[in-house]
Amino acid sequence: MAISQELYPSQDDLLYEEELLRNPYSHKLWWRYLIARSDAPFKKRRTIYERALKALPGSYKLWYAYLRERLELVRNFPINHSEYETLNNTFERALVTMHKMPRIWILYLQSLTEQRLVTRTRRSFDRALCALPVQQHDRIWELYLVFVSQKGIPIQTSLRVYRRYLLYDPTHVEDFITFLIESELRQDAAERLASVLNDDQFRSIKGKTKHRLWLELCDSLTKNATAVSGLNVDAIIRGGIKKFTDEVGRLWTSLPDYYIKRGLFEKARDVFEEGMQTVVTVRDFSVIFDAYAQFEESMLAIKMEALGSDEEEEKGENGRMEDEGSEEEEEDVRTNVDLSVAELRRKILHGFWLYDANDVDLRLARLDHLMDRRPELANSVLLRQNPHNVEQWHRRVKLFEGNPTKQILTYTQAVKTVDPMQAVGKPHTLWVAFAKLYEIHGDIANARVIFDKAVQVNYKTVDNLASLWCEWAEMELQHKNFTRALELMRRATAEPSVEVKRRVAADGNPPVQMRLHKSLRLWTFYVDLEESLGTLESTRAVYERILDLRIATPQIIINYALLLEEHKYFEDAFKVYEKGTQIFKYPHVKDIWIIYLSKFVKRYGKNKLERARLLFEDAVKAAPADAKKSLYLQFAKLEEDYGLAKRAMKVYDEATKAVPNHEKLSMYEIYIARAAEIFGVPKTREIYEQAIESGLPDKDVKTMCLKYAKLEKSLGEIDRARGVYVFASQFSDPRSDAEFWNKGHEFEVQHGNEDTFREMLRIKRSISASYSQTHFILPKYMMQKDQRLSIDEAKDKLKQAGVPEDEMAALERQLAPAISDTPSKDSNRKVGFVSAGIESQIDGGIKVAANHEDIELPEESDSEDEANVEIAQKEVPAAVFGDLANKRKDSEDNEGADLGALERIKRLKKV
Repeated sequence: MAISQELYPSQDDLLYEEELLRNPYSHKLWWRYLIARSDAPFKKRRTIYERALKALPGSYKLWYAYLRERLELVRNFPINHSEYETLNNTFERALVTMHKMPRIWILYLQSLTEQRLVTRTRRSFDRALCALPVQQHDRIWELYLVFVSQKGIPIQTSLRVYRRYLLYDPTHVEDFITFLIESELRQDAAERLASVLNDDQFRSIKGKTKHRLWLELCDSLTKNATAVSGLNVDAIIRGGIKKFTDEVGRLWTSLPDYYIKRGLFEKARDVFEEGMQTVVTVRDFSVIFDAYAQFEESMLAIKMEALGSDEEEEKGENGRMEDEGSEEEEEDVRTNVDLSVAELRRKILHGFWLYDANDVDLRLARLDHLMDRRPELANSVLLRQNPHNVEQWHRRVKLFEGNPTKQILTYTQAVKTVDPMQAVGKPHTLWVAFAKLYEIHGDIANARVIFDKAVQVNYKTVDNLASLWCEWAEMELQHKNFTRALELMRRATAEPSVEVKRRVAADGNPPVQMRLHKSLRLWTFYVDLEESLGTLESTRAVYERILDLRIATPQIIINYALLLEEHKYFEDAFKVYEKGTQIFKYPHVKDIWIIYLSKFVKRYGKNKLERARLLFEDAVKAAPADAKKSLYLQFAKLEEDYGLAKRAMKVYDEATKAVPNHEKLSMYEIYIARAAEIFGVPKTREIYEQAIESGLPDKDVKTMCLKYAKLEKSLGEIDRARGVYVFASQFSDPRSDAEFWNKGHEFEVQHGNEDTFREMLRIKRSISASYSQTHFILPKYMMQKDQRLSIDEAKDKLKQAGVPEDEMAALERQLAPAISDTPSKDSNRKVGFVSAGIESQIDGGIKVAANHEDIELPEESDSEDEANVEIAQKEVPAAVFGDLANKRKDSEDNEGADLGALERIKRLKKV
């Protein structure tokens, strides 16, 4: 055979050829030669590869490169091309020395898989598994499974390969099951899936849970009911229902689907009914009920379609039977082998009522009955969740409204099922509704029997048992059995005997019946009955028994006292009030004190004034600060109406000190108003001073100062009013309290002069500067609205912090008069406040408050005109004198001695 000229070495190849002649076994030389001729035709490169591999048959690098090039060469050729056979032969020659190299095997096996050579490929895979070590089998099995999963591969071959693979790696059984399902081998897939579920040590590599696998098995069994046999489908699905609480409804619907596909419709109905009677969640019940209803509707539709076609067939068949005559009738159809099973069944069972094909009405009745039972079945589901749910039992009874027999059976089942200690709701309401059911139908005797059984049950709380006794008594009252109702209450409130207590104590778990005699609800109902049906003595005995048991409430005390008042037992009523004030504390005793005091004052008035005063003092002493205001006002009203005016003022004074800070302003306003009406306006000056120095909040001090200044201005005391404005200015920031400074401005415009107006402006600037410095330096939280400091306090804070005092404030301190170190009555007053009263001195002398701003006028006028000027005089307001201007003789005073202070003053004013 002639060799092509192009295969011979060229002039450029001589260098490589000469080196190879000197060293033909050098792998580096051969590889350099191949790289140098990378652009040469494949035929020439193939010659070089063959020569190199003949010299170095064990070189993996040469074989791998040679095989890759041959694979690239045949890639564009058809499968039946001769080059593929040459390629396969090359792979076989390579595997003689490269049989331990997995990449060579992978290239070979991939090529065979593409060539669709089934037998050769399968045998090559087997050879690769035998040649390679077991650690490298994963790479081969991956390709092997892809090969056997192709279409056209015999199913038995694929099954054998998968079974061998599971022997190698059992964890991939899910892939095998998926392959069986895709290959429509339902029986084998179900068996494999069942074996996986029975293996407790199995762990899914795909992350599937046992529950998911169980659902897949159930779906497979139900969808292929006729194709799968040998497995107990009923037991498998029921086992899943017991084992997995989630998706129970889906499992219950899969079992009837299995029987439906098997043609066992009655069995499917039984399973549907069992599922609805078993599930414990509304969601699962809804799934089963919807599937059941859909099944009945589909069966009805199929039956109606079949009924129409059967009627046409029967008409034609009856005509043929009439033509054939009586000979046909005498023939035994059981011996006719030509008939099909369906025809044989139809002819044998023809005319039997059980085989009546026209059962549409029955199926309609079934569907209607199922729909009507839905509320009852849903209620049963909720009761299975918690059989001690009282509200669900009541709803169940309402479902049977109009059917007393079922209602009685439901109530009977309810009172037997519900445990009062575990009940959700009020278990006694079941007994009450049960008894009222008999009462509605006129059976009072059985209603009493129900109540009698109910009161013997041990409930969780005493209130449940007490409610039963009250309901029983109300039933007797509705039927005019008043004596029986009272007897029931006496029986219920009777205290257990010592013997019974000893026997119950020995058991260690006393029932609620032992505490029933201390039920407030029961005693309240009993005392209402006694008030309505009994006598005064019996009612008082019940009230006294309540007090002895120490279960009385403030309302019971009030009711008892009002009952005694109605029957004119006033002192006994007051004794009851006294007991109530001793038993209860604030805030419960507040209403008792208010009613007691008002009733006592209304009853006795001035006759027992000292006793009333003692009562008020006790009430005020027992009351907390926030409840004392109303009592003090009531106390002061007593003194004004029946006592002395001085005592009333003393009460008001005590009240201003006893009430909380937020009520002091209103209390002082009342105090001032009453003092002005009784003693005149000058008396209020002391009260204003007391209020200002009593420690009121800054905003209340400012309000009080404004009222005080208004009073002084109305009395013509302009200097005193100005002094009050100056004092109040320290509590008012000009930037935020413009209203106060507007009033001060108006005051100076009306009553001041240029000097006083300039002084007001100076004070305003000083206060504004003080507030500005304080706001700038002090922390923000100290300057909040509710925590704002006064000017003096702010200055003290600044001084403690090391901040120097502003020059204006220092100048004011230098010009201020020196304060005596001697302690005095008003030593604790704030700087700048001008008292309207008289200051006491140590030596007992009297010092009038000096006004350093008075202008000294000359004794004689320099002008004659000024001497002749008449000064207009203004009358002093009558309110200044109070009751002094209207005093009367001692005889008139003696005549009105019995009147109260306020009434005597009013009479004097009228005169």
